[in-house]
Amino acid sequence: MTDRFRLLIATGEVSGDLQGSLLVRALHAAASERDWHLEIDALGGPRMQQSGVTLLADTTRLSAIGSIESLPFIKSALTIQQQLKQHLIGRPPDLTVLIDYPGFNVPLARYLKRHCGCPIVYYIAPQEWVWAFGKGTTRQIANSTDEILAIFSQEAQYYADHGASATWIGHPFVDTLTQLPTRDRARDRLGIPPQQKAIALLPASRSQELRYILPVLAEAAQQIQARVPEVRFWIPVALPHFRESIQAVVDRFELKASLTEDPHLVLAAADLSIGKSGTANLEAALLNVPQIAVYRIHPFNGWLYRKLLRFQVPYISPVNLVQNATVVPELLQEAVTPQAITRLALELLQPSLARMQMLQQYQQLRTQLGPPGAIQRAATAILNRLAKTRPTPAPYLEDS
Repeated sequence: MTDRFRLLIATGEVSGDLQGSLLVRALHAAASERDWHLEIDALGGPRMQQSGVTLLADTTRLSAIGSIESLPFIKSALTIQQQLKQHLIGRPPDLTVLIDYPGFNVPLARYLKRHCGCPIVYYIAPQEWVWAFGKGTTRQIANSTDEILAIFSQEAQYYADHGASATWIGHPFVDTLTQLPTRDRARDRLGIPPQQKAIALLPASRSQELRYILPVLAEAAQQIQARVPEVRFWIPVALPHFRESIQAVVDRFELKASLTEDPHLVLAAADLSIGKSGTANLEAALLNVPQIAVYRIHPFNGWLYRKLLRFQVPYISPVNLVQNATVVPELLQEAVTPQAITRLALELLQPSLARMQMLQQYQQLRTQLGPPGAIQRAATAILNRLAKTRPTPAPYLEDS
């Protein structure tokens, strides 16, 4: 008789939705080899829904950085929390997998630990090793999770030092980006002529980033195209409801730009990437694309973090954080200006020393992200944890 297990997977944001969908597919494949059947309930987005989960709520829109930007999402987040608690009464999971999304998932882990009793695995844990203001959240994560599957070696060491069971499994991008077309094929699919300079603009996966980052990138793009006539910009649209706002800015600055739904294809084809600090920085590095990383938040939040909370980090880009060195140029808050972006872009579009050194350092970065197979290793670890918890599971009765 086929063993049946019920999982809950909780994530948010566009990147979490993508990584969750990849994990779901890997879990089903690994479970099939064991003759297991998985029923997966999830918080996530459209990609997770397409992977075959029962989507309980779309959390991809409930994302913001900073106290002011988070206010509009508080009511929706609380509603989802209450709905999830009611759902768990009738369908308790055998195991819960949390993917990043700390503002929602850390409180959820505490609740599950107190009321559910199921094992909790954190896959792609919050980057407390970088951003932690104190040790409170770190302790909560360590105390409420049974296992942390870390994608960075520094992350695994950090959580292990704070009492968590943490294993470094490597970064899933090493797997996913090897499946992309070559640069020539990507450019052919996008219709980019050989002589054209293609620049990827990646302004936003959150609505606040459309306000604080997109206009500056657009003004810089306007300056760049005035200096480099053969340039064209490609802008991935992270969420469908962003399209209208992005197109309006493109029209206002009269940019030679195309909007697309496929950020990976755009990066594979690009001569340069200019975008917000985040996971796309690692993608660009693995695809050997020179880049500029930027980030801006509401001025009040910037002041709050730096002056009141004394928040300081050595770098903001994951590329620089992994190597603990300035591999890619970073512009933060007031330093994010069209002039600064344009100056760096013009340098990196040429066969300059800065471009050559960046590409050389990318080679070292690849070795620090682990070997291929991270997603499969994550799926195997989760199923192994499930097997320890219920080595001889009883089949579920059909839900009424």
